[in-house]
Amino acid sequence: MHRILTRIAAAAAVIVLGAGAASAETKVGIAAEPYPPFTVPDAAGNWSGWEIEIMDALCEEAKLDCTIVPTAWDGIIPALTSGKIDMIIGSMSITEERLKVIDFSDKYYNTPTAIIGLKEVEIEPTNESLSGKLLGVQRSTIHENYVRKHFPDAEVKTYQTQDEANQDLVAGRLDAVQADSLALATFLESDSGKACCEMKGEVEPDKEILGPGVGVGIRQGDTELKEKLNKAIAAIRENGTYEKISEKYFDFDIYGK
Repeated sequence: MHRILTRIAAAAAVIVLGAGAASAETKVGIAAEPYPPFTVPDAAGNWSGWEIEIMDALCEEAKLDCTIVPTAWDGIIPALTSGKIDMIIGSMSITEERLKVIDFSDKYYNTPTAIIGLKEVEIEPTNESLSGKLLGVQRSTIHENYVRKHFPDAEVKTYQTQDEANQDLVAGRLDAVQADSLALATFLESDSGKACCEMKGEVEPDKEILGPGVGVGIRQGDTELKEKLNKAIAAIRENGTYEKISEKYFDFDIYGK
């Protein structure tokens, strides 16, 4: 009888532990500021956008109970490594520099980097053309690293958020800004963007800085989560979920090469 009771107790413990593991919260860090069309908050603090829908699809596929944790961009990697969040879904490019500190899933999208500028200012995405021009970028991003390497003769001004850089461009305090081409295209479709600015072109590729694409940031050594995410990314690509979500926002395949 004692053995039977012991086995029953052990089985109950396994069930309880299993249920706890299944319902464990996975905290997903996203940038606290709007980044349309990828992440957009409403007045109540609810988030929407392409990347939010992709996050929901990945979490459902991987059977993760995901909760969004808006986090300042320049503190998002420390938040991950310290355990305040469990992964980053925030248009974070996979780069060698970041791989020294964190790990990534497989890519889930890849789009070009571009420069937009004031309509009345003649600009091309070259160091010669940008020499002496005021160029805005978001701080602690691959774009800041890129412009400091490739456009050393430009006068670079950094911002906490991309929206702040865009607004300074609208106000005429900048000549141009550099960022992801899709985010900039979305801005150019806004009333203020249409009035002031235009696309100046895509920058030359630099895989060392810009990376091979955007992945989910995770802690080094978290192999179980990485495997779940990679399987989930492959699954939503295969079952049509990825395409269905993307068609709501884009007229081309955002997955890229």
